[in-house]
Amino acid sequence: MHSVSPAFFADSAERLDLLLRVHQQAIELNLPPVLILSGIIVDSAFDRCVVSRFGAQGLMQVIPFRRDKIGRSDDNLTHSPTNLRNGCHSLRFYLDREDQNLNRALAAYNGSSGILRSPKKARTAWGKRWRTAPPDW
Repeated sequence: MHSVSPAFFADSAERLDLLLRVHQQAIELNLPPVLILSGIIVDSAFDRCVVSRFGAQGLMQVIPFRRDKIGRSDDNLTHSPTNLRNGCHSLRFYLDREDQNLNRALAAYNGSSGILRSPKKARTAWGKRWRTAPPDW
């Protein structure tokens, strides 16, 4: 497992808790943990309360309609474990829909199918922070 910069979480217990939750979701849904962390850096800079101009909420910038799609319409998307669950399930959905093409899945996740700005940002975030083999972009 890789550490999250103290610039994002000064409290080491909070940082460890998030990393464990990311790892748990990643293993459960067969996603690379570094992909989830890279997405979080790009989407929210680890701010669990951030809301985009499009209404996307929390760490993984989940659009509220996605929680309805997975049958959890009452979920609080600023609650980090809930946001991770919703975000990872959404990412898994888009990967499956896009035949495991990570670029297209990330673009779809960010509501910009066909535009590769989001996948490029996630790839750059991965490259700056982790020394593992890259996900299959």
